[in-house]
Amino acid sequence: MNTDIVQQAFCKLYPDKILNYSPTINYSGKFKGYNANVQLNKFRGEVTFNLSKKWQEVSREIQIGLLQSLMTKIFKQHKRTTEIELYELFLKNLSNTTPRTKSNPILEESFNRVNEKYLMGLMSMPNFELRNSTQLLGTFEYSTDTVTITSWLLEHQQLLDYVMYHELLHKKHKFSSQGSRHCSHTKEFREEEHKFEQWEMLEKQLNSLVRTQRRKKSKSLFRLF
Repeated sequence: MNTDIVQQAFCKLYPDKILNYSPTINYSGKFKGYNANVQLNKFRGEVTFNLSKKWQEVSREIQIGLLQSLMTKIFKQHKRTTEIELYELFLKNLSNTTPRTKSNPILEESFNRVNEKYLMGLMSMPNFELRNSTQLLGTFEYSTDTVTITSWLLEHQQLLDYVMYHELLHKKHKFSSQGSRHCSHTKEFREEEHKFEQWEMLEKQLNSLVRTQRRKKSKSLFRLF
């Protein structure tokens, strides 16, 4: 596969340096949305960029920004380029163009309650997914405009709404860049998050519930052996 784009991205990012690794770029259908990752093998002198196939439909400049963003992570040299800014702008606007293909009636009801009470009814409805997890209560994925909530929260409406609110704030506030890192929990984010009624009490309840769920999972696993 053509690696000229990798060389071009590196030269624009580090004009005074030479890429001392043999590059490979793979477009894969295994990724959700516009996800991607990079793998550096110093022993073999190889660097591999794995990108969702959807990136093939995106302009070369934005793809260069993606590759440069991945490079700043593995080479640990925080730099900004026009292409990285274009890439980040592309990510932030994905949720405005992604179609709704996945839903859940209970999560839709939670969304409607939170949107009406805390977001002035201005938030567009995202995709919804459930997962069985004791590690992550909820996530928001920019590339697919998807809020994912752990399934055991469905039995706790107030806690579900609080987690839903947190994830919708990610959709609203997007992220800011600090070096090669994307910072989502900004000061403005936390200030708005704390507008949720009884948020301190709910945080404590969530922590307690997570510990209980993890104990249950550990006991279940123990009985399998």
